[in-house]
Amino acid sequence: MHVNNLSSLAQLLASAETETLAFPTSVNTALLLQKELANPDCHSADISRLLLCEPTLSARAVALANSALFAPGLAPAITSVRAAVERLGHRNLYALATAAVIRQLNAGIKDAELRARASQLWAHTVHVAALSHEIARAVTHTDADTALFAGIVHEVSGVYLLAQADRTPGLYAQLEPQMASTLEVIGRALLQQLGVPPSVADAVNALPGSTIMLPPVGLRDTLLLAKALAPVPSPLPQAPVTVSAALRTYLDTDPVLQALREQPSAEAKGLIAVLLS
Repeated sequence: MHVNNLSSLAQLLASAETETLAFPTSVNTALLLQKELANPDCHSADISRLLLCEPTLSARAVALANSALFAPGLAPAITSVRAAVERLGHRNLYALATAAVIRQLNAGIKDAELRARASQLWAHTVHVAALSHEIARAVTHTDADTALFAGIVHEVSGVYLLAQADRTPGLYAQLEPQMASTLEVIGRALLQQLGVPPSVADAVNALPGSTIMLPPVGLRDTLLLAKALAPVPSPLPQAPVTVSAALRTYLDTDPVLQALREQPSAEAKGLIAVLLS
């Protein structure tokens, strides 16, 4: 490995170990909003003011509030940020703010190959988040909003690493053989720095190398199922997983999973459209 790449990798891992990974200034507003939403005493008026400082995030909040997931049937259309805040609630806005932080990490990638990987990784993330919400309701019977949030953050380490690799030419190629272990180290630090709740962080940290239980249960299995069903695969190396014959049969033939794979709900389609916009 080139000396500069070794130095960059060592610095990256050292920052991860001390939970001092740097974020670009472009994510400051979204990070501030996320921090405010984590405060149980925050007021909707303060959230609305912060959202208005970030026009793209404001537009996504209004679009999400008007999606089939949050505006079923004949619910009136939302036309203001304040009304979107009231309809979505703080938990879902927290997930949206976190999604904005993750997306903006890769906004400035210049290398074409890394940019393509980043786009595919975000598409994978969005599909996993939407599927996790559906699987939580229909299969694992865990909290659907928590599953949605977990899907958004489940590969945040990959997003961060691609942004860092763009700043150090050749780092990604040199790192590829040990990518999975590096992502685990960075992921644990990022989840901590982003204030991800321990139950979600534990489920995400348990993903590498894990296999789905039969019957599937809990948040970890929800995420693993969503990753297995996602139409867009992760472009990053994954820890090897052993898939038993029974699990393969379940994944291929279970009618609920087939419906989720082949006929996504209007709620899932709306969520995917907003997060990819």
